[in-house]
Amino acid sequence: MRVVVTGASAGIGRAAAIEFAKRGARVALLARGLPGLEGARREVEALGGEALVIPTDVADAEQVDAAAAQVTRQWGGIDVWVNNAMASIFAPVDEISAKDFRRVTDVTYHGAVWGTRAALQRMLPADRGTIVQVGSALAYRSIPLQSAYCAAKSALRGFTDALRSELVHRGSRVQVVFLILGAFNTPQFDWVKTTFHRRPRPVGTVYQPEVAARAIVGAALRPERQVFVGWPAVQAFLGNIAAPGLLDRWLARKAWDGQFTDEPIPPGRRDNLHAPVEEDRGAHGRFDREAHDASYEYEAARHPVMLAVIGVAAGLLAVGVARRLGRAE
Repeated sequence: MRVVVTGASAGIGRAAAIEFAKRGARVALLARGLPGLEGARREVEALGGEALVIPTDVADAEQVDAAAAQVTRQWGGIDVWVNNAMASIFAPVDEISAKDFRRVTDVTYHGAVWGTRAALQRMLPADRGTIVQVGSALAYRSIPLQSAYCAAKSALRGFTDALRSELVHRGSRVQVVFLILGAFNTPQFDWVKTTFHRRPRPVGTVYQPEVAARAIVGAALRPERQVFVGWPAVQAFLGNIAAPGLLDRWLARKAWDGQFTDEPIPPGRRDNLHAPVEEDRGAHGRFDREAHDASYEYEAARHPVMLAVIGVAAGLLAVGVARRLGRAE
């Protein structure tokens, strides 16, 4: 299996590269920061996998296409392309510069578009392959202080839906999967840009990046239209359907301060929005103590016998979320 992972130097991308290596895959590692890429390469090779390090800024379409061409020359093709690279900024809309809005969009949305296009150029002629879009519950339910990121993930969802219809029209066997992720313990919270003076943190229940990595590999091996990873992702999706207005107000109270700890930003902290932090941070962030090692909703959904049960539970949850939000008012 020949796999390309963007954002492979840290976090979920790093964990996904390692998970693919466990399956004996050849993994092309794309990201900006060379120390993290080299760390990922060492981990892939320690597991017996073959790694190809390609420093790439996914916001640049030419760099992405050049990376895809390099993988094709070296390995003869691409079986799986994982669009995982992301960038964000924690700030109110009026405090985000046009330059920063553009950068978040170019990495999180356009980067996935350029990756998808590069993959399609190699997959369509072969009439096979899988593109995994690492999406977010925030593509369906936006939260305050991450407007640029939420908008980019929502755009990616719209782009992916359009692409699916085009592939169906063509009768193509290329598969596209959209992963809907909750919150994960990755290094992004230590290098995301913010205008606040407290340290950022994930909202709600936190999962280890290996949980997402297993879902990415599962999506590559058994493609489905969309995959929820983490019960809070399901809650956000259904809550927005059941009571979006109430959820606006609930998030205004809970998700503003909830995205920060009480700790001040460390002196000399650097963000990675416009340039990489040239360090190897690995897959995990600083929330190991509270992060969960499994998503039981995802594991159950992999078994057909459980699908009907989950469907009933999801329906009941939608009603419960609406009632809970109503009481919160």
